[in-house]
Amino acid sequence: MKKNILLLAILFCGAAFTSCQEDDLNSKSIFDDEVTSEKNELDYWLDENYLYPYNVDFKYRMEDIESSLSNNLVPIKYELAVKMARVVKYLWFEAYDEVAGVQFTRQYAPKVIHVLGSWQWNSNGTITLGYAEGGLKVTLVGGNSLNPNDVPAMNEYYFKTMHHEFAHILHQTIDYPTEYNTLSEGHYSPSGWNNRTDAEVRPFGCVTAYAASEPGEDIAEVTATYLTWTDAQWETCRTQAGDEGWAIIQEKIDIMKNYMSKNFGVDMDKLRETIDRRSVEVQEMDLTELP
Repeated sequence: MKKNILLLAILFCGAAFTSCQEDDLNSKSIFDDEVTSEKNELDYWLDENYLYPYNVDFKYRMEDIESSLSNNLVPIKYELAVKMARVVKYLWFEAYDEVAGVQFTRQYAPKVIHVLGSWQWNSNGTITLGYAEGGLKVTLVGGNSLNPNDVPAMNEYYFKTMHHEFAHILHQTIDYPTEYNTLSEGHYSPSGWNNRTDAEVRPFGCVTAYAASEPGEDIAEVTATYLTWTDAQWETCRTQAGDEGWAIIQEKIDIMKNYMSKNFGVDMDKLRETIDRRSVEVQEMDLTELP
């Protein structure tokens, strides 16, 4: 009797094993988290206008690996991603193309532009408007607030950031003159810059409070403000800086201009004029279309 029971158990196990072997198993793992999607009109346009001419990957679908995991962030809306892609190309890439040549832009532009929809708030109450990583990637935030018809806001929240981060990329390629570091020496505050106003630091020769955080941020801010500030903004800066502070700022601007001309062949006066003109032209464009 015991032998018969044992035999039946063995036969049952064998049948069960055979049954499992004959089932068709799904070759796709349930743990495969790769996100795939078909290309849309914007994807094809980005290939033609960023990837092929500049070897730049414009990312508008938010990826955790590309974002700060310590912040609550949301992706940019598709219709605003279209506008952002067109505005960035027209006011940033093509402005440099026009003044310095497409080869300059192709060589030095970041290889990845990552756009987020939300603002990135920090624990100290400040907002990170953008950042460059390793000279290869620039992240822009607040894309869902983009208004191409509000040029002052675009310059303050997007294009000042773009030129600031691009300056960092160039400085990582060829360092700026070390003499720059001494012009406001003793007045930099890496951890306390956000507790000072622009007006408070301008007598020290710093154009913004963030410029007064450290020399590397200082020259990037000088570069960005030179390209995006209006004459009225510069006049306010001059008044608040006073004679001594303004003289230092002028010296910093001269160093920045010479650095860009000598090392990259970029005439910053022509670039500023080009950006001013294109800032007006972009308001007349239908940015909802992908030509």
